[in-house]
Amino acid sequence: MDHIDFYKLLEIDRSASTGDIKKAYRKLARKYHPDLNPNNKEAEKKFKEINEANAVLSDPEKRKKYDEHGNNWQHAEEFEKARQQQSQNQQKRKTSQSFAGEDFSDFFGSMFGGSQGQARQSVFRGQDLKAELHLELADVYKSQKQTLTVNGKNIRLSFPAGIENRQVIKVTGHGSPGVNGGPNGDLFITFSINNHTKFKRDGKNLYANVDLDLYTALLGGEVTVNTFDGKVKLKVPRETQSGTKVKLKGKGFPVYKKENEFGDLFITYQVKLPTNLTGKEIELFTTLKRMKNEK
Repeated sequence: MDHIDFYKLLEIDRSASTGDIKKAYRKLARKYHPDLNPNNKEAEKKFKEINEANAVLSDPEKRKKYDEHGNNWQHAEEFEKARQQQSQNQQKRKTSQSFAGEDFSDFFGSMFGGSQGQARQSVFRGQDLKAELHLELADVYKSQKQTLTVNGKNIRLSFPAGIENRQVIKVTGHGSPGVNGGPNGDLFITFSINNHTKFKRDGKNLYANVDLDLYTALLGGEVTVNTFDGKVKLKVPRETQSGTKVKLKGKGFPVYKKENEFGDLFITYQVKLPTNLTGKEIELFTTLKRMKNEK
């Protein structure tokens, strides 16, 4: 992984105070913010680097580790444990009277690998990365492919239909590169699914309200309703009450990783009363009321 100097990135000295760091971060964050640099990949990359630098340098513990270990600051504890272990091994060799000139080379050889100046530093797994993918509800109704840009690299991924909002998927090996030949970390993608449809989703089931005019509710008939994959006609029985629920089996949302399996769609009828009645209509409704009361 290329070395990035967080101090140079924030344009500050290594002796900068917490206030200096905060001030520098705010200035650069405004300059490179994605909202002010739409479709600018370089600005987007710079903005992410600035955020990472601020997250490390504004934390005293992380800053101390970074000052000692640079970009490998996340592995500071592993490095320290390795040093302590070698120190203990060296001490044991001394007490067993096996001290010789090669002890020092053994120490550095086991610490850095090899001998005679051959350096092989400790191997560490790369850091896991997190990303958030924003999609519409319609986007996850069918399986699809998406291209994500992570660490400057484009990753083509396939996503099964039926992904839930805030669901996390692990993509193995697409995190940060390992240190000194270690394995890559993993990428964890959190899905943020926006719903701008008239359907309410609850797992694999969908819910929707359908307006029903008074005359169809009283006399019966047909009504055309929208589902997620098209329109269907439903028969409406006579004297259907407002709030009546109808289940459309298999017209809900696809079940995650279960091909051709769908939930149900639940329709709730909302009877709408007529407005702007004519004189004739008022007369007819008055007659109906009188007839009803005479029973």
